[in-house]
Amino acid sequence: MSNILLMSGTAVKVIQLFAALSLLIALHEGGHFFFARLFKTRVEKFYLFFDFLFPFSGLLNFALFKKKKGDTEYGIGWFPLGGYVKIAGMVDESMDKEQLARPPEPWEYRSKKPYQRLFIMLGGIIVNVLVAIILYIIIFSVYGEKYLLTTNAKYGISTDTLSRSIGLRNGDMIKSIDNKPVERFERIPSAVLFSHDQRGTIQITRDGKDTSMNILPGTVSKMTKEQKGDFISPALPAVVDSVFNTIGAKANFKHGDSIVAVNGQPIRFRSEFEELKMANYDKPITVTVIRNNEPQILNVTVPKDSLMGIQYMNAERYLKIEHIHYGLFDAVTKGFSYTFEQFGNYLSQFKLIFKSKEIKAQDSMGGIISFGKIFPSEFDMREFLMLTAFISIILAFMNLLPIPGLDGGYVIFLLFEMITGKAVSEKVMERATTVGLVLLLTLMVYANGLDIFRLFKH
Repeated sequence: MSNILLMSGTAVKVIQLFAALSLLIALHEGGHFFFARLFKTRVEKFYLFFDFLFPFSGLLNFALFKKKKGDTEYGIGWFPLGGYVKIAGMVDESMDKEQLARPPEPWEYRSKKPYQRLFIMLGGIIVNVLVAIILYIIIFSVYGEKYLLTTNAKYGISTDTLSRSIGLRNGDMIKSIDNKPVERFERIPSAVLFSHDQRGTIQITRDGKDTSMNILPGTVSKMTKEQKGDFISPALPAVVDSVFNTIGAKANFKHGDSIVAVNGQPIRFRSEFEELKMANYDKPITVTVIRNNEPQILNVTVPKDSLMGIQYMNAERYLKIEHIHYGLFDAVTKGFSYTFEQFGNYLSQFKLIFKSKEIKAQDSMGGIISFGKIFPSEFDMREFLMLTAFISIILAFMNLLPIPGLDGGYVIFLLFEMITGKAVSEKVMERATTVGLVLLLTLMVYANGLDIFRLFKH
């Protein structure tokens, strides 16, 4: 049963990842296509995924589906790590040198004015940003915005092994980072991440006493290495809401039971109960609960998957969650501001790779498996839309990098031409694109190799 649950959870992640990336890649390439057609430039191919072994345009050329309409061949390739539009007269991943050897035609990319070529190259990035804005507008207009004020986390924090290793404890009330209050609980990890180049302080209340603790050297390194941006969560009491399988029923758990001890060891929060379950899997344990103000001892053997068939009371029963409802106009305003806020946050995280002495590139890099892990194992529409919007921002940012073969690399050449009035020669463009594509392939293999290594390591 546990294997089926595990596989179904993994399948849900894979399906969400595939759907999000397919949609975003198609829309990104659609941005290039739109501006090319707007400026009357011929688009010879529009492909979701590659119909060749990227970046080798002459290897394993076949498509899962293709159809010619007008001057454009539309298709789905077999190599599912990207997509492309082949714009006539442009040096790109297809490396069609035969076409480039002929004089430029009026309908080719080469014949267009520099500003038109700039829009064609920025089209995908523009669309990715617009997609993020539109998705956030939908999210805020339909679902509104929920968040927990740090001051409303009345039970303090629940820690994991990472947060405990830097000195935090279950029940700590976080007051501020570097003596600056953090309004929203969810923003505490990023405040720690950017705190004075990781040499800052955390102000907490522990056991009723206010104290300040240093953010230890190596904290950010651990956060990035373990790829944890949410190493703390709001602490909540372990109170049973419902029982949904035979294990919980046989143990006689009831609605309203407050779990207070395991094998005689007192617990305060549901996270502590979960950790003790994991530590005792496939073993019999005694669970002390308070029922109708009286202690009760329940005997249960923890299954190998640690799923005991109980569901806790909803967090909103214990914590005051702020819920903002947006009208359409406010949702539009929020969608724009939130998109650029997220873009700025991602840029700040990217800068840390170069600024922080603690962060190693291999710890912060990841491939397709890392992308898949960010999706929940149970489908939730709001979460799916939020993650799709964020990935769209990442794609826009990554494509803007000044690497030949990416949109940003072509933009650099175009800006040079617009400033100097001299076009970069096609020979230089070809060589730069070749180098850029090899670099991209190397990074892709390296990032996905790191993912595979982490899988075996754990």
